[in-house]
Amino acid sequence: MENLLRPLIVVGGSVVLTLFIGWATDRLLCKADERHPETSLWGLLRRGRIPYQLVLCAALLRGSFDRAEVLQGNVVGVGRVLTLVLIGAAAWLAIRIAGAIVETSYTRYARVHHDAARVRRVRTQVSLIMRVVSAVVGVVAVAAMLLTFPAFRAAGASLLASAGIIGIVAGVAAQSTLSNMFAGFQIAFGDMVRIGDTVVVDGEWGTVEEITLTFLTVRTWDERRITMPVSYFTSKPFENWSRGTPQMTGIVYWHVDHSAPVQAMREKLRDILRECPAWDGRAYGLDVTDTTPNTMQVRALATAKDADDIWTVRVTVREQMVRWLAEEHPYALPRVNTADALLPPNRANGRVPGGIAPQRRAHDSPRVDR
Repeated sequence: MENLLRPLIVVGGSVVLTLFIGWATDRLLCKADERHPETSLWGLLRRGRIPYQLVLCAALLRGSFDRAEVLQGNVVGVGRVLTLVLIGAAAWLAIRIAGAIVETSYTRYARVHHDAARVRRVRTQVSLIMRVVSAVVGVVAVAAMLLTFPAFRAAGASLLASAGIIGIVAGVAAQSTLSNMFAGFQIAFGDMVRIGDTVVVDGEWGTVEEITLTFLTVRTWDERRITMPVSYFTSKPFENWSRGTPQMTGIVYWHVDHSAPVQAMREKLRDILRECPAWDGRAYGLDVTDTTPNTMQVRALATAKDADDIWTVRVTVREQMVRWLAEEHPYALPRVNTADALLPPNRANGRVPGGIAPQRRAHDSPRVDR
C-alpha cells in the first residue's frame, strides 16, 4: 500500500498544487485587469498560463520525483526529461511575458500618439524586436537542453576550438540569409517601409502586411500576397505612397473634342467632388494639358486622405464626368471626321497659282458631311 500511495501522493500532489497555483494566479491577473482597464498588460499575461503551469508542474516533479521511489532504474532518464520540459516551458513562458510587455508598450504608444506614420514605424520595429527576442530565447533554450547531455559537454571544447572555421563556413553558406537579416534591421530602424504602408513594387499596388527578418509580404488590392526578400527594398527602387503623410493627389485624364466646354467641366468637377465622401476638400483643378489634331487632353486633379480614398475619387470623377458629357454635351466626345477636306480658296474657284486650271478627276466630288 505504501508503494502505491507514495507515487500517487507525489505525482498527484504536484499536479493538484500546480492547478491550484495556476488558478489562483489567473484570478489575481483577472482582478488586476479589472482594476486597471487603462493597460492591457494583465490581460495579456494570462496568455502565459499554460507554460506557467508547465513550469510549475515540471519543477515540482523534478524536485520530488526521487521520493516517489518509482522507476528506480530510470531515475536519471526521467530527471533529464523533466529538466528538458522545464527548460522548454520556461523559454515559452519568457517569450509570452516579453510579448505581453512589448504589445502593451506599443498599445500605450499608439494611444498617445496620433501620427499614423510614427505608429506604423514603431509597430514595425516592435515586431522585428519580438522576433529577435524569440529567436535568442529559443537558441538559449536549445543550448541549455543540449548541455544536459554529458556527451555534448565533452564535445564543447572541440566545438569551441573549431568555432572560427565553422563561423567562416557558416557565414559563406548563409550569406544570402545574413544579408536579408541585416536588411530587415535596416528597414525597421531606417524607416524605409513600415507595416501598413501602401507601396508599389514591380508594378503591383498593395499594402505591407508583414515584415520579418528575412522576407516581407505585400497584400495586393485583389487580396493576393506577394512575398519577397527584404533585401529587395534595400537594393531596388520602389514607390511608398504612405511615407511621411498618407495624403495623396489623384489624376484623371480625358480625351475630348476641341469644342468641349472646359469651363463647364471645371464646374461639374467641383459638383462631383462635393458629393463624393472620399474627397478631403483640400484641392482640385481641371486644365487642358495637351492637344492632338483630333482631340485635346484634359487633366483633373483631386485630393484624398489616403490611397484607398484617392482610388474612389478617381473612379467616381471619371465615371460621372463621362456620363455628364454624353448626356449634356455629346458633341464634346471624341469623333472621327469622315467628311472630305475643304479645298483651298484657289482650288475652290477652279484656279491654281500660275493660271493653270486643274484637271478634274473621276473621284472628285462635292463635300458631303456624313
